[in-house]
Amino acid sequence: MTHPLIDEATHEAQIEALLEAFRANPRFILTSHSRPDGDALGSVLALAEILDQMGRQTDVVFADPVPAIYRTLPNVDRIHHTPSAADIADHSIPAILLECDGIARTGLLGLDENRPLINIDHHASGRHFAAVNWIDEHACAVGAMVYRIALAAGAEITPSMATCLYTAILSDTGGFTYASTNAETFAVAHDLAMRGANPAKIARDVYFSNSISKIRLLGAALSNLHCEGNVAWSWVTSNDMMLTGSDAEDCEGVVNYLISIAGIESAVFLRELPDINEFRLSIRSKGKLDVARIAESFGGGGHRSASGCTIRGPLDVATERILTQLRMGLC
Repeated sequence: MTHPLIDEATHEAQIEALLEAFRANPRFILTSHSRPDGDALGSVLALAEILDQMGRQTDVVFADPVPAIYRTLPNVDRIHHTPSAADIADHSIPAILLECDGIARTGLLGLDENRPLINIDHHASGRHFAAVNWIDEHACAVGAMVYRIALAAGAEITPSMATCLYTAILSDTGGFTYASTNAETFAVAHDLAMRGANPAKIARDVYFSNSISKIRLLGAALSNLHCEGNVAWSWVTSNDMMLTGSDAEDCEGVVNYLISIAGIESAVFLRELPDINEFRLSIRSKGKLDVARIAESFGGGGHRSASGCTIRGPLDVATERILTQLRMGLC
């Protein structure tokens, strides 16, 4: 077993390598994964502010738009929504990728290995694909890793930075409910609140700002709810989404209702992708089952208790394939 002090020394060395890379370059592309969540957005915006304080220029780009519940984040208007990074043609400009297991995860066309890459991730499926890598699968959120970067850089954690980092941690711990939540998580959250993050307002923005279409979609999903032993599953079709006026953003968090059922140890929510006979899966576990490994077997990834992947349809085939894996894992 690796000694915790050795782990800590390794993390400190990796943070210093990141800071050296930041100091060595005047400009960066800064991005995260497609369909960005609170951790992706909050972490990127906070890191952009750290780089600002270091005198660096950043181009913050995402392949997909910012979900409505995160549009109140400070400095969110500096995010450029574009399907392509090709307009930043200078391949000498390094790209910093947060929460990505590879370039493809960003969804950005024109972002390739012809430029220097920096990789910061906390997923169990994380890979050392960049010139500089820091992967800490024990971190509760990439936001917690960016917090450590801020401290190591001697950056001022401003109220705007604190708000972004608190949002990142709140959202990626499932409101401080996932197994990754520990005493250190609350210590960081406490410090961010002391530095200007407003926990009540952030919680309202994240959890109590749902659209009507999302609630209607939730009704459709729950009408398809099935439970068998300690496994729960549900789905929505493209037709369900059309009838409820919903989109992919509205599907975020639906699986949490399934895993919240007493006696359920693992849950999966399937969303039909339009026109391509595939389903996007959100998989959850209460800790007994490592769903990251299951997601990886289908080309996806994530955390032990929260992961995702895409499976070919039709619905009955996709459902049976994932349920077979969940049942086997819980035997």
